[in-house]
Amino acid sequence: MVSSFDRSKKRIQLWKKALFHFSLCFIMGFFTGFAPTSTASIFPSYALSERMARNLLISPEPLQASIPAVEVSNASRSLMSESLEPSEPPPPPPPPPTEEVHLQEEETELVTRKNLIVITTMRPDDRIQRVFMRRLANTLKLVPPPLLWIVVEPLSDSSRTAAILRETGIMYRHLVYRENFTDPEAEVDHQRNVALSHIEHHHLVGIVHFASVSNVYNLRFFEEIRDIEVFGAWPIALVSEGRRRVLIEGPICRSSQVVGWNLGDKNLEVDQNRFSLHISAFAFNSSILWDPERWGRPSSIPDTSQDSIKFVRQVVLEDETKLRAIPPDCSNVLMWHVHIPILQPRQSIPLQQNQVNTTDKSKPTSYSG
Repeated sequence: MVSSFDRSKKRIQLWKKALFHFSLCFIMGFFTGFAPTSTASIFPSYALSERMARNLLISPEPLQASIPAVEVSNASRSLMSESLEPSEPPPPPPPPPTEEVHLQEEETELVTRKNLIVITTMRPDDRIQRVFMRRLANTLKLVPPPLLWIVVEPLSDSSRTAAILRETGIMYRHLVYRENFTDPEAEVDHQRNVALSHIEHHHLVGIVHFASVSNVYNLRFFEEIRDIEVFGAWPIALVSEGRRRVLIEGPICRSSQVVGWNLGDKNLEVDQNRFSLHISAFAFNSSILWDPERWGRPSSIPDTSQDSIKFVRQVVLEDETKLRAIPPDCSNVLMWHVHIPILQPRQSIPLQQNQVNTTDKSKPTSYSG
């Protein structure tokens, strides 16, 4: 009886222990199922605040909203596809600004503008002509380059003229000669031949124009004569102290062609034997001086004794079909020629001995230029 009771008591204790262990394992498994799987997310709020603090320390810019994962994947996928495709050529550069285009046009115009060769002859022993020479220099300084000023005069008067030319700032060539002349007209023609021979010898390219120191110009005149291909002519106004009116000499134009010549009050047909064209009323291309086969010149050898100016006058008058009227209809006068009398220096007057004693010493007894 005792033994059966002890057996049943032991059996009850075993069941209690088993039930206790089962309950304990169940409770442990139940709470283990609710526990987090990693230790990094045990304190998520703390980790988030730490990352935000780190971003704020690195960059003061405000935080932007995060891009969704789908958009990020699409963007990366599009970038990968673009990298696999062949690269397209870069777009053409934008056109330059309008100001740069104008500057390029002006530079091109400077390159293509024809050279002007202006020839000026100086009369010997003229006291007032250097004043007008300075005025002509001021006019030529306003003409856009290129321009070459050739001044011819006797060697005896060259020092003062050379000083004036150095002050002008114009590109020039100063030519002198030693010959003596008694005829003023023959000396002026010799000066023109010296200038033309210099142009021929050095093959200077440009439009040749004879400019007297007494000429008055409209600046438009110099732009017009740059368009001359072979010859050009224009009306010139002649102004003189003894005349009460202005005389017009030059070509008579029909459209852009020269059909006759106006000599003061008379209209004459072109005839090189009946009149002499004013030296400042025409211009020509310098190539006619060294191209004898084209222009029929007997010799191309430079020679100051050769009458080049006579040849030029003849060619201009006999080949009127190649004359270009300036302006095209000859309706405007762009140049005036003022006649200036020659003022030579006064010579010293020697006094006799008896005149010296009777002359008032307070008054000058002689004058010099």
